Amino acid sequence: MTTENESQPKRGLPFALGAYTLWGLLPLYLVWLNPVDPYRLVAWRVLWTIPICFAALALFRNFDKLKAAFANRRAIGLLLVSALLITVNWVAYIIAVQAGQFYAASLGYYINPLVNVLLGTLFLGEKLSRLQWLAVAVAAMGIGILAFEAAGTLYISLTLAFSFGLYGLVRKQVKVDALPGLTVEVLLVAPLALVALAVVPEGAEDFGTSVSMSLLLMGAGVMTGVPLLLFATAARRMTYSALGFVQFLAPTMVFLSGLLIFGQELVTAQAICFALIWTAVALFCADIVMKGRRRRLQPDPV
Repeated sequence: MTTENESQPKRGLPFALGAYTLWGLLPLYLVWLNPVDPYRLVAWRVLWTIPICFAALALFRNFDKLKAAFANRRAIGLLLVSALLITVNWVAYIIAVQAGQFYAASLGYYINPLVNVLLGTLFLGEKLSRLQWLAVAVAAMGIGILAFEAAGTLYISLTLAFSFGLYGLVRKQVKVDALPGLTVEVLLVAPLALVALAVVPEGAEDFGTSVSMSLLLMGAGVMTGVPLLLFATAARRMTYSALGFVQFLAPTMVFLSGLLIFGQELVTAQAICFALIWTAVALFCADIVMKGRRRRLQPDPV
């Protein structure tokens, strides 16, 4: 018989795959928004995520859960921390994309699963098998090679890795469903977004300068809210270590975008790094598959 804990990773996997696929496609969307100042772009992302959240709350009739979240002081404190962490992540990511640093951005999210493993081991008591530790070691070798090659942009990668790793850890501790939790987060940082729009000068284009740009900025709310909802759902249904390794999907898509669409040069160190990382992903996934087969072969307890 499959227990609830054993079925959690399987139940969370579709949500994780959906979130990371959308995040992998995000740079292609953000390139259209390059004329917008990065800080103002983050502010617009926050503000246009709010109506998306409230529309979803109305659709799923979750306003009672939103009210309960605001009544929970511990939850509000944790969600404020997570909201600030994801805001830092957004700013760093948009600056990297607008500067054409696609490999630095992808490296940050390749490092992030190792950060997840570290945080899961230190704070959540999660255990890894020998094959999973081998996967971590192989991935760390690849990241070390690429980090040495990309030392000038390593600060971008580390900011992305640790801000998102800590965000996921905090969200895993909050006993609030994904949708009301995200709604609370964007409402908490909305005042900062309004301040940013008031004090940061407009870039070459901004909301209101053209119909197309206004629609793109409004769409950024969808591209922000939907994957975060999927991620928050997955984070509550999967072990943090397993969730981290599914994340390799997004940076691989970002890497391929930089290589195939935007024509960034791939140096030898980068090629070796990505080969090692994909090997690590294969090892980690193989371990999960083998564990699943062993559980299915075990007889049900009488």
